[in-house]
Amino acid sequence: QVHVVESGGGLVQAGGSLRLSCVASGIFSINAMGWYRQAPGKQRELVAAITSGGDTNYADSVKGRFTISRGNAKNTIYLQMNSLKPEDTAIYYCRATMIFDYWGQGTQVTVSS
Repeated sequence: QVHVVESGGGLVQAGGSLRLSCVASGIFSINAMGWYRQAPGKQRELVAAITSGGDTNYADSVKGRFTISRGNAKNTIYLQMNSLKPEDTAIYYCRATMIFDYWGQGTQVTVSS
């Protein structure tokens, strides 16, 4: 059975930092994992992604502020978020891709001004 679980969200003031974690279990040979976010009234968008080979991709809005990385176990990823802005407020979702896409339940990130 597949499980994708995010953690690390919370409330932070503008300029602060948070670190999100995601663990995917029950999935083998993951091709890529990534972080997406969805703000109220907006579509879900890519934040950052990392392939099994270590290639990374970032949304322009987070380049230079966010860093995606993998743990020692290739089924774990992190998102280090620095210099947070109120517009980063959203539910952050983790996605793991093998043949199909598997999504977590999401974790709320709220940045106050």
